[in-house]
Amino acid sequence: MRPDQRGPGNYADGMPDTPPGGALPPPPTAPAAPPPGPATPRMPLRRVGWRRFLALAGVVLLIAAGAVFMVFTLGESLGAEALLVGVIAAILPVPVLVSCFLWLDRYEPEPLKYLIFCFAWGAFVSTAISLLVNETGAKLFQNWGLPSALTAVLVAPFIEELTKAAGPILLLIFRRREFSGITDGLVYCGLSAVGFAMVENILYLGGYGYRTGVEEYGPATGAQQVIAIFIVRILLFGFAHPLFTSMTGVGLGVAARSADRRVRLLAPIAGLLLAMMLHGTWNLLPSLAVATGQPVIVLYGYIGVMVPIFFGMVGLAIWLRAWEGRLTERTLPDYVRAGWLTPPEVAALGSLGRRHAARTWARRVAGDGGVKAMRGYQFAATRLALLRDGMRRGLDRKPAERDRTAREERELLDAIGAYRSFFVGRDPQAPLGVWDGHRYHLRFPDGSQRAVEAPDEPVVPIPVVLAPPPPPVGHGPAGWYGPRPAAPWSPGG
Repeated sequence: MRPDQRGPGNYADGMPDTPPGGALPPPPTAPAAPPPGPATPRMPLRRVGWRRFLALAGVVLLIAAGAVFMVFTLGESLGAEALLVGVIAAILPVPVLVSCFLWLDRYEPEPLKYLIFCFAWGAFVSTAISLLVNETGAKLFQNWGLPSALTAVLVAPFIEELTKAAGPILLLIFRRREFSGITDGLVYCGLSAVGFAMVENILYLGGYGYRTGVEEYGPATGAQQVIAIFIVRILLFGFAHPLFTSMTGVGLGVAARSADRRVRLLAPIAGLLLAMMLHGTWNLLPSLAVATGQPVIVLYGYIGVMVPIFFGMVGLAIWLRAWEGRLTERTLPDYVRAGWLTPPEVAALGSLGRRHAARTWARRVAGDGGVKAMRGYQFAATRLALLRDGMRRGLDRKPAERDRTAREERELLDAIGAYRSFFVGRDPQAPLGVWDGHRYHLRFPDGSQRAVEAPDEPVVPIPVVLAPPPPPVGHGPAGWYGPRPAAPWSPGG
């Protein structure tokens, strides 16, 4: 593959099979574990000063206070038995919904602590604030002689979407480098919405379902109402909260990858307003149905408005998921031409199928340790592609930010070198080779060696030794760091 070309779609299928290049030498012994170092290189850590420590402690205390408040409030209003039933029923769909969002994030998984933070924020902080504001709004409407149902249309959409988005917004402000695009915005906001919906479902399933049924006709009726509400609220409409908040996620993702300050400000606001309007429309449908006596309004709104938007967002999410894979093929050729990577390595990162084939090959030549090293290599390469894309977009304006980006680029390149050295020369079916940024220098078992141009299709799926590249001339990575691992033989010798 030429450095500026993309590999064909069927490359992953043939990846474990490589040209033999002559009689096979005895297979080398692979180490039992990957090279030392973190399995998933992250951004360079900032020093935790007292201000950051106080901010972190404040966030933890806020989440804890929200959790205590919600447990006490729900327990007091529902009772222990109804609360237990509501918790069990509301938790059932959570693993499925969380898995869907984690599936979107497979190319470059986000740190677990930030995922937990968003989920906990939505479950406890957002629900606590929304409950207080909604109850206050309902009382005000009653005092003004207005129906309290207006709360669901005029108050709930605004406070709920604002508080659900507040956690991801904090991440964007204080951990902008953990936002690599719209996919991350969808994941963070989606998990916050899933946490919110889980706690809200406890109230509906345990209170309006089980407790009301038990008080009227007994436990059997309570169980029936729980099942009915579960089917309607979770199986049919369980996507509602994640769908609303995903609009904000799109805005946050656009802002995270833009160097324009106006876009950084307006995109989240536009996404948040769209989420509020969509949520308000959703809540308006049953209110109109009750006021007009036409329940078919809900059906029309569901089929004509919500379902198309839902499938549109699903299509966007799937496209964005593949975008991260294609991004490596657009940005990493800079490092190929500079001699840091080889063309087949870039092709092997372009899709999840190709990455799976690479891990299959790694297991064949190096066992379980090889798979672990290949996973770390793929993660570091994806981070490098995102970092390079950010350089092109001009995301770092301050000198300190540019210096930090250069340090991270060096750390990622060092990590990639360590991971790839774990595989170099370990496949007995491939000739020993060196990539100098322009062509391969191959040595065959019979002692012959020759320079070979990069073929149109990547046929060598494994990392080969890298020759030390010359200094960059007008292209290549922003940073240039140190010597590469020494080749076992000189390309010219």
